[in-house]
Amino acid sequence: MLRAVGAPLDEVVDLARSLQPDIFLMQEAVGTFDRLPSILGGHYARIPLPDRIHGTACWSRFAFRRAPISCALPSGLVVKRTAQLIDFGSFSIANVHLSHGQILNRRQLRRIAPILRPHALVMGDFNLVGPTLLPGFRDVGPREPTHRMADILPIRLDRCLVRNMTPLRSSVLPNQSSDHHPISVTLRLDAPDAHRAFFQRLADRRRLKDRA
Repeated sequence: MLRAVGAPLDEVVDLARSLQPDIFLMQEAVGTFDRLPSILGGHYARIPLPDRIHGTACWSRFAFRRAPISCALPSGLVVKRTAQLIDFGSFSIANVHLSHGQILNRRQLRRIAPILRPHALVMGDFNLVGPTLLPGFRDVGPREPTHRMADILPIRLDRCLVRNMTPLRSSVLPNQSSDHHPISVTLRLDAPDAHRAFFQRLADRRRLKDRA
């Protein structure tokens, strides 16, 4: 979002209404975005970084199994990093904004992986160049650049890693006020019979929407 100087609330609302996502992950989100559930409905949680006005936030069409929590990560000298852990029961998500250090941000990923469910994804701003080197996870996000380093060099910083999920499609979307492009990823949980309750809730929600 680029903190308070980047994407405003109305841009985020317009993007959500255009894409109709099931889950919407944000980084550098400020308190203004706490109004999202009053505008879009659904479920929402935001966790500011320590000593910062911004942090990670998640909006979802369906309920969290439990309230999202903050996971402290190995941090650099300036910013204390955390990951937002979101549990839906059948799978879990780590919403991340990792450090710039290329050894440190890979250490942060290794801190997150063991505490996620077997079916999981890690998504957000990785600030990472090259392979993630995270065992058990595949990088399934779009391969196009999502940011311009120093406003000059195109680079792919925004990633989606999955474990026991099948990617169906992905894309980089146009940006407006943020310095990053949003990415969109559509996934399928592997072994769908093991996730029948989740898919039933999703089907029920879509039926209610069609009747409205």
